[in-house]
Parts: sequence; C-alpha cells; structure tokens
Amino acid sequence: MRTPLCGLLSIDYPIVQSGMKRIAGPELVAEVCRAGGLGILAGLGISGTDLRAQIQRVRELTDRPFGVNLWLHEELRPPIPASAVPAADIRAVQQTLNAFRRRLDLPELNDDPATFPDLLSEELDVILAERVAVWSIGLGNPGRPLVDRCHEAGVRVMAMAASVADAVELSASGVDIIVAQGVEAGGHRSFWKRPGPRGAPDVATMSLVPQVVDAVPQPVIAAGGIADGRGVAAALALGAQGALLGTRFVATRESQAPAMFKAALTAATSGDTRVTSAFTGLPARALRSRFADEYEESGAPLLPSLLQAGAADDIYAAAARRSDRDHYPMMAGQSAGLITDLPSAGDVVRAIVAEADAVLKRLTTITAT
Repeated sequence: MRTPLCGLLSIDYPIVQSGMKRIAGPELVAEVCRAGGLGILAGLGISGTDLRAQIQRVRELTDRPFGVNLWLHEELRPPIPASAVPAADIRAVQQTLNAFRRRLDLPELNDDPATFPDLLSEELDVILAERVAVWSIGLGNPGRPLVDRCHEAGVRVMAMAASVADAVELSASGVDIIVAQGVEAGGHRSFWKRPGPRGAPDVATMSLVPQVVDAVPQPVIAAGGIADGRGVAAALALGAQGALLGTRFVATRESQAPAMFKAALTAATSGDTRVTSAFTGLPARALRSRFADEYEESGAPLLPSLLQAGAADDIYAAAARRSDRDHYPMMAGQSAGLITDLPSAGDVVRAIVAEADAVLKRLTTITAT
C-alpha cells in the first residue's frame, strides 16, 4: 500500500480526504492524518483570519502533514457581482426561489444576492505563511507563477482535472500532483471554464485515470466512485499512486455534515445521485432532491458561479435547521451505494488500507499461480 506519493507527502498510506466545503473541518482533517492519510481542510470562502485559526486547530490535534483546498474558477477571480448580471435574470431566479421560501415559511426576497467574497489572495497568503504541506485546488489552474510561489514556500500543489486536456494543462503549470476526477465523483465537476456547446466531457474514473497517467509525468491520484479498499486497489492497478475520497468521509463521525445528510447517505444507492447546477450555478453531483428537480423544471436561469448559491443560502440554512433533505445540497458521488455506516474517519482509513492490502495480496497470489 505504500507508493511514491507517500514519500512525496510524508504520509503512511495513499489515501486522501477531499477538502469539501461545510464538511472538512479541523476534526475530520486531523483524524484522517492521524490514521496515516492526508486530510484536506476546506478553505473556500473563509477569511484569512478564520482560515489561520482552523489551520492552527488542526496542528493542535495532530503533527502530521495536511492540506487546504481552494478554488481558482475563472468566475471567482474576482467573483462576478450581482450588478454584472441582467436584472431580469435575478428577478426570475428570486421568483422561483420564493416558491421554496413560502414552503419553508421564509420571507420572500427580490434583492440582489450577495456576491461571493473575494478572499483568494488573503487565503493563499495564509497557506504560504503557515507553510501548509499541500495546497489542493478543486476547480482551476494556478499557472506557473503561483506554483513557483508555493514551491518557494515549501508548499506542494495538488490540482484536480476531469479531462485529459485539463490534466495536461495543469502539468505544464508545474503542479506536483494531479487528481483525475471521474464523472462518478460527488461535488462539483472540476472544470474551471464554462463548457462549450457540446458541454463538459463525462469520462468515468476507470477510463480517465489510465489516460491521465499516460499523459502526464506527475503522480496521479484517482477520484470518483471510490469508497473502500477494492476501489483503492483498482486505482493503483490503473496506474494511480493513490485515491481521493469525498463521499465516504462525509459519512463519518468527524464530518461537519448535518445528521440528516449522513443518514441519507447511508440509505442511498448509486442511482440516487445526479449532476445538477441548481445549487450553485456550476455542475455538481448530489443526492437527488425536490429542490434540484423543481428548480430545473421551472426553466429559471442560473446565476454565475456561487452567486446562485448566495441567492438560495437562506433556503439551505433553513433546510439544515429543519433537517429537511428535500431542500439541502447534499453533494455525493455514486459511491454512496457502498456506504452503510458512520464510523470515525480514522477507522475508514484503516479499513480501506486493510481491505486494499488483502485485495492486492490476493491478486499477487493469483498471478503467481
């Protein structure tokens, strides 16, 4: 189970926990790290002061290396303000959302939604000043200058791609590690530019990983549809040096996900997820919900990246308070069908390592005979 990735990141096992917003706080990150994997803290939309406090909290809980995740989507550099969006689109979005607000006994709104905070520069400054082991990038290409700046501070750069072409582009920027994200993955599809008329490519993990491995010299981590040791063993067989898991770590005791989200995951099947842009304005795989279905059926427009989420934030907050899964964005991948329990994150790492090791040993025995 030890691959060159382990030496590169100073971890025991090639298991990486995704830096999911509203999920990956210091307790989850530290528990994964203590078990020998790489935990990644969710940094998107957090002020520099709060991010530094969370980094320091992780260090109070563990002395193992960990990462911080940020986005570099083109619509967040800087974030698009509501004033740049046609007023008719905002009215149409708010009118559609008001139907959900009435259902949840919330006041109707017609104002411009709050613009997503422009915090990238101060967040990155904190990551470099604190010399966090890894900067994880979910959506975006840092470019050579930012990568060089990270390397000068001793920070590794790990970036996610959902296509071979994007992986090659990341490779040219000099990132240290590339995560190949298959379409099965939960959360946002890792494209940082608006897709063309043909839409974004939907390539499954089994097909994408070996193609990316062949296309770039950097270590590759597989992501999408992996929730147990069998999936990790398969990723290694495809040429990846590790696996990144998100959905499996949502359903753990240390996860910050609401209890109703965790319960929904343990009851879900792989067919209970779908890709939708209704929650944030960007395509993301989530558990099926009444909100996403009805929003798309309404024909209402979608606001730019995360401005859409800002418009509906009061709805999501109310749904969380009420434990209402029909109106809450529960990002999850097709691996949900493999999840039936709520262990600690450390136990997840240990179980995955044991199962993957057993699978690899069995395959070695079959090959030998």
